[in-house]
Amino acid sequence: MSAAALVSIALLGTLVGLVVPLVSRRFATADARPWAFPLPQPVRRPWLDPMVAASVFVGLGVAVGDDPGLPVFLAVAAVGLVLAVVDLACLRLPDPLVLIAGLLVLGGLTAVALLSGAPGRLLGALGGAAVAGAAHVLLALLPGSRLGFGDVKLAAVLGLPLGWLGRDALLAGLLLPHVLHGGLVLILLAARKVHRNTLLPLGPALLTGAWLGVLLT
Repeated sequence: MSAAALVSIALLGTLVGLVVPLVSRRFATADARPWAFPLPQPVRRPWLDPMVAASVFVGLGVAVGDDPGLPVFLAVAAVGLVLAVVDLACLRLPDPLVLIAGLLVLGGLTAVALLSGAPGRLLGALGGAAVAGAAHVLLALLPGSRLGFGDVKLAAVLGLPLGWLGRDALLAGLLLPHVLHGGLVLILLAARKVHRNTLLPLGPALLTGAWLGVLLT
């Protein structure tokens, strides 16, 4: 991908980052749950969301390159940024946002597969969603699991673009979120910031792990 194209993607990500706080406020709700991790109110840094979004977009642009599915990946990333902010704020992954992400990726990849004459890749995407969804359903049903069904639905949605890229991306995108989340939990436990019964948002780890899975494969 050319430098000019990457600059355009970075600018697009910056614009998305400016909108993310506005959209996330419409979905974030006060949810006072004493057993949840008491997330502090963040200090507002107007430059942070655009910088993060631009980095996410550029990373996808470099990793996915000239794949015709790149616009779909960017669209899902935009919704994912909102989901991450909402989950961090109130431990919720709103169904409307997850549904929008699912429709964007399913509709977008279906169109790309038909237009590019690559129906096999669409089957791979659907298989990725099935594997990711089933794996997280099993995790959610384990005794003592803290996995919510919002996380399960998001994992199934993320399985679509990961499956589109192939088995390696799917496996990395399935494993990395739990490595990241588990590492964070251990650090917070060691620092006595949380206890064993504390709930922590998993959505940001699912999204970050999927993004890294795309970048690393």
